[in-house]
Amino acid sequence: MKLKQFLLALHLTRGIGRAAEAKIIYAIVNDLAPTHYPWSLDEVFSIIENYQQADNIKSSYHLACNRAETIASDYLTYFDDDYPPQLKEIYEPPLILFYVGNLAALRLPNVAVVGTRTATPYGLAVMRHLLPEVVKSGIAVVSGLAKGIDVMAHQITFANSGVPIAVIGTGIDMTYPAQNQALQQQIGQQGLVLSEYPPGTGPQRSHFPARNRIIAGLSSATLVIEAQQKSGSLITANLALQNNREVMVVPGSIFSENSLGANELLRFGAKMVTKSTDIMESIQLFDTI
Repeated sequence: MKLKQFLLALHLTRGIGRAAEAKIIYAIVNDLAPTHYPWSLDEVFSIIENYQQADNIKSSYHLACNRAETIASDYLTYFDDDYPPQLKEIYEPPLILFYVGNLAALRLPNVAVVGTRTATPYGLAVMRHLLPEVVKSGIAVVSGLAKGIDVMAHQITFANSGVPIAVIGTGIDMTYPAQNQALQQQIGQQGLVLSEYPPGTGPQRSHFPARNRIIAGLSSATLVIEAQQKSGSLITANLALQNNREVMVVPGSIFSENSLGANELLRFGAKMVTKSTDIMESIQLFDTI
């Protein structure tokens, strides 16, 4: 078994989560891990030191090794040349990224666009005003394929012949919400769809905050358009700040619940965006650092 297949096997093993995968990455990077594959169970436990999950790991590890040799989906590992270097900078980077589409999208300058699932006419008008020039400048748009702002971001990207990147919280062969299936397929044909979840994995509540860390980690900057005070968009923005990426915010009405979280980010120092060039300048600055 080669390293790439072995890392997939570890990823498919029940009981090995993101914290354990971070230990595996650290051990391999620092030459502290065995260089033959697969590892024995004793060698796995010596690296991950997670004995609370011992029963799950023991019962699924060998099955996962067999499955890794037959899985049909395309995937990247942390150690592949095409793995985005900026994603390696985040806390607990994904060991495996399944994908559909063109990996060249990962080499483009990009911006994450996030916001409420219940976008108002104001939020949609803002996107139609700001995003076309950004897309035409060659900046890829990263979002999560959720209802509202996410879907509109992808649609505007298509309308202006841009490159969309969708990071999803299900297996790469599934769509949530289901009505976005055609859009997800289109993104896979003209851009890139990414997921850290194995094929066949359905949506779970915990998947989406985890998905947000990848959106923030992939992106040069994050643009927030309408966000409530407790929302996934604020999680993404805070993760971007933790990764030393710029957070940009379109100010919203003080009377709209959909803008309370976004306006709060501005109060704490996020960059205010009122025109397309505000976004492009931030991306260009990041890419020169």
